[in-house]
Amino acid sequence: MQTVGIRDTMARVTSTSRPPRVTRASSETRLDDIAKHIIELLQDDGRQSYAAIAKAVGLSEAAVRQRVQRLLDADVMQIVAVTDPLQVGFSRQAMIGIRVSGDLLAVGDALTAMPEVDYVVTTAGSFDILAEVVCEDDDHLLDLLNQQIRTLPGVTSTETFVYLKLNKQHYNWGTR
Repeated sequence: MQTVGIRDTMARVTSTSRPPRVTRASSETRLDDIAKHIIELLQDDGRQSYAAIAKAVGLSEAAVRQRVQRLLDADVMQIVAVTDPLQVGFSRQAMIGIRVSGDLLAVGDALTAMPEVDYVVTTAGSFDILAEVVCEDDDHLLDLLNQQIRTLPGVTSTETFVYLKLNKQHYNWGTR
């Protein structure tokens, strides 16, 4: 089990250099109260300065910077700008339910490598994998489905749920 010290944080505050990873190790990371407070501050406003966070949690700016860096390095959190794809030039967003026979991890890895795919989870239920995609238009979505996703070894069927409107997208659920 990985332990993140008193000076560490967590949030869906993300670095664009690598996608978020949800792993057993990261879900078992233990955070102290200061780390949780830092996370919550970043979830509220990921643009806050280290100085402002330091003042709020009672640490030095350097200590906060180190904590944040350790959490980024451990893939506990990322710091990114989260946008509404429909408002920045992508006219089609969808969730694709995928049924797989065989190796779920291989299909999940192949989906993760596709630039249009921004979220992949292995699930229990009627679908083996759910993948959220962002496409320029319907033709792009059709090409992604027919030429890339449905041709993956092991994919037996897909069901596409096209987004009509983004009603809510927040990542400020706090910490436990």
